[in-house]
Amino acid sequence: MIEKRPFGRTGYGSTVTIFGGASLMRGSEKDADLALEVLLKYGVNHIDTAPRYGDAELFIGPWMDKYRKEFFLATKTSKRTYPEAREEIRRSLDRLRVKQIDLIQLHNLGHPDEWDKALGPGGAIEAAVEAREKGWVRFIGVTGHGWMIAAMHKRSVKRFDFDSVLLPYNYLMHLNERYRNEFDEVVRICQESNTAVQTIKSIARGPWGISPQNRNTWYQPLEEQEDIDRAVHWVLGRPNIFLNTVGDVKLLPKVLDAASRFQRRPTDKEMEQLVQRNKMSPLFGIGT
Repeated sequence: MIEKRPFGRTGYGSTVTIFGGASLMRGSEKDADLALEVLLKYGVNHIDTAPRYGDAELFIGPWMDKYRKEFFLATKTSKRTYPEAREEIRRSLDRLRVKQIDLIQLHNLGHPDEWDKALGPGGAIEAAVEAREKGWVRFIGVTGHGWMIAAMHKRSVKRFDFDSVLLPYNYLMHLNERYRNEFDEVVRICQESNTAVQTIKSIARGPWGISPQNRNTWYQPLEEQEDIDRAVHWVLGRPNIFLNTVGDVKLLPKVLDAASRFQRRPTDKEMEQLVQRNKMSPLFGIGT
């Protein structure tokens, strides 16, 4: 089975791997059935989805009819104003077939203009707080992508007392000194406030190049089990953080199998071998 860690201040013992609902974005009922079977097999007890993931919420909804108590349920809102975010949160409750969501997250809050709107007067954060007060959600988080998101998250957690953050983290991003320093600082701040830190893009090989896009991911993922093992184990080797799974349901079993066998963090030499063997490149281009 997969290790559990305290999910920040929530009081929930979450598996270190969190199911990413993005893998159902262009999925089918068959894909959803496969995903649920794999999650139950490995004891994954935390789901993260979003309205922007196509029909993912609709596929997850039927799971809640039978397994609601088995999962910490998180979704997101990409809306930036109070009325739009409020409406989207209510819609997610309906689509997920639940009366309460455990975690609502401001989705991909990385652009300064959107940040000002969402966290300012009449912004989405007011809808999230209201939803918490009404019992529609229990906790509030923030997510994002790209080289600058760690710096933006630092601003976010200073503006509002978020219960969780989510951002990219893998070996190649760690090699970028600026991102590494910003990431480390976010983690430090979050540890002080007992805010959960979720990570994404653990098995990203790089942007799609001339290779055919045969996976339900906007990036080219690692595919061999040995390579996935190293990438997953490297992320899980950092204490007190979580790894959100891959955006392709067919790779989900490999990621969870890797997590179930985690014992140690690979060495820098082993990770450099992984990078060279797969000709890996930074997912977001060159960070400055």
